[in-house]
Amino acid sequence: MKTTFQLVILQLIAALILISALIIVQLNFASQQLQRAEQQAQTFVQQWTQHSANRDGAELGQQLRMALPLSQLHIQNLQGQELYQYRSGNMPTGMAATLFNWQGVEFSTQHIDAPQHELQVRFQLDHSNQIEALNSLLWLILLLTLVIYLLIIPALLWWQHQRLQQSSRQLNKVIEQLSHDPLQTIEADKQPAGFEAVVENLQVLAQQTMKKFSEMSANARQVTADAYKDVITGLPNRNRFVQYYEEQLSKDDKVDFGIFAITRCTELQSLNQTRGYQEGDKYIQEVCQILTKAVHAYADGQLFRLNSSDFGVLLPRVTAKGAENFAIQLQSRLNQYQQTAELESVAYTGLVSYESGRALGELLAIADTSISLAQTKQANAWHLQKESSGLETASYGYGNQNWRNVIDDVLANNRLNLLVQSIQPAKRSNKAYSEILVRFKTQENQVLPTASFLAMAEKLDRIIAVDRLIIETALSTIKNKNMQDQYFGLNLSPRSVHDDQFVIWLERRLLKDATIASKLIFEVTEFGLQQNLKTSKRFIDMVHRAGARVTVEKFGVGITSFKFFRDLKPDHIKMDGSYTRHIDEDKNNQYFLRLMIDLAHRIGVSVFAESVETQEEKHMLDSLFVDGCQGYYIGKPAPL
Repeated sequence: MKTTFQLVILQLIAALILISALIIVQLNFASQQLQRAEQQAQTFVQQWTQHSANRDGAELGQQLRMALPLSQLHIQNLQGQELYQYRSGNMPTGMAATLFNWQGVEFSTQHIDAPQHELQVRFQLDHSNQIEALNSLLWLILLLTLVIYLLIIPALLWWQHQRLQQSSRQLNKVIEQLSHDPLQTIEADKQPAGFEAVVENLQVLAQQTMKKFSEMSANARQVTADAYKDVITGLPNRNRFVQYYEEQLSKDDKVDFGIFAITRCTELQSLNQTRGYQEGDKYIQEVCQILTKAVHAYADGQLFRLNSSDFGVLLPRVTAKGAENFAIQLQSRLNQYQQTAELESVAYTGLVSYESGRALGELLAIADTSISLAQTKQANAWHLQKESSGLETASYGYGNQNWRNVIDDVLANNRLNLLVQSIQPAKRSNKAYSEILVRFKTQENQVLPTASFLAMAEKLDRIIAVDRLIIETALSTIKNKNMQDQYFGLNLSPRSVHDDQFVIWLERRLLKDATIASKLIFEVTEFGLQQNLKTSKRFIDMVHRAGARVTVEKFGVGITSFKFFRDLKPDHIKMDGSYTRHIDEDKNNQYFLRLMIDLAHRIGVSVFAESVETQEEKHMLDSLFVDGCQGYYIGKPAPL
């Protein structure tokens, strides 16, 4: 279908062709007439000179001028002498003359000899009148053509406009039909001629558009999936976790509860540096498989990879008891992988209960702190932060910056209190001591959760400063209260034990108060000592040189060998509370504890039991020949 502009151009071209054809035809006709006139004039002059008796050139010239319309006339004798000369000065002008010149038509000069009169005649006819008439005719042709087309073009435009409007209405109808069903067939017999091709093209275009739209939608879905997918594990990433939490759990109108957990792969950086990034990726994938198996045991459980080392777990509608079962099963699988992969540990898990409407930042901060608490226990340990924990008191705030400010305030202002809980010896001959416990306070004199405080201090690299403050405060209190004759136990973090600068400082501080140093027993967890046996042995040797002693606490939760005792040579071990609780009913724990006590006594190591809560537990432990018991049944913590 031609556009209006194309039709107008075609009409103008047709007009130009028609005008040109008419002009050419008229020019050819006029040229032929002029040529015939010149031939007739030549014949006339030739006959007239032959029959005329007049030999006078001037008179002959006058007669020829009167007989013919001439623009030029020259009469000469045979010697070339000019006898008569005439030039009218009328030159052909206008459109016709220009077109004649463009066509190459020339108005020639005629030569006639009259030997009987001894004359030569040269003349050129005057065609100015004919050319003027031809000019008028050509202008008339142009004017008539213009008038005709001024009438035709508006009519043509109106007709084209009406046709386009009709086509537009039909096309809109077809497009509306195709938009609902691109594959439907349009009835061609109801459309104008030539409309079938347009409809067919529209159908093809609609199908191509729908196909392209489908491809774009698929690509968009793939891009969205990639944006929410972790490359290494294929799990949903942190962006997807945040989106899921905001959509499902952040609104108060949706009643839901459950357990949120973060499992941190603590060996990733070490593996990347020592074994390469491929081994690091393999390690992450193995932990991912372990977590996947553990999570799939719970309906609607969700697993995410939050960052390079952290996995996030959501267990909807799972209680604290169920969370403990999940954590125990997970730890067991991690322990198995640890032995296979020959790692010092695999991952630690922090768990926290949640309910709808809880802020995500708050949940992440508490889970992160739970991981720090888990890292103070044995390898691959877990910690469940329950709702009633003091960590969640609003005045403490959440996040690393708030904890950093609290810890710095405690260090700067000595905001700590010392308590003491005694270990009751089984026999008078047994050597026992009282363990110094610490309580930290805020500016408002509120007691901070001790485990959380120490975990965050270690995470924020303040634990060594905290240990130094505790030791200084304990030594000053013992000296000021004149208690140099009593034995006291002080807890140290593994970070401090393995720090060379701290060990140097501690040795100098103990030598400064040698009398008190001989009454001190430093307690370090079994897990902490196993992290680096070389530095642990160096620390124990230093403590022995200074006259103090060492207790390995939380004993029995790790994988202990005879080499551990032979190399480190601790003075005492304190069995973990998990072995002493309900030991009067647990035959397996009784057997294990009896073996440990017998082994320790053979190499000169005393054995204490903690978390003794009942008389039955105390009697059973005494029958197993422990050297001392500690717990609420023996005595609660009291001010130093």
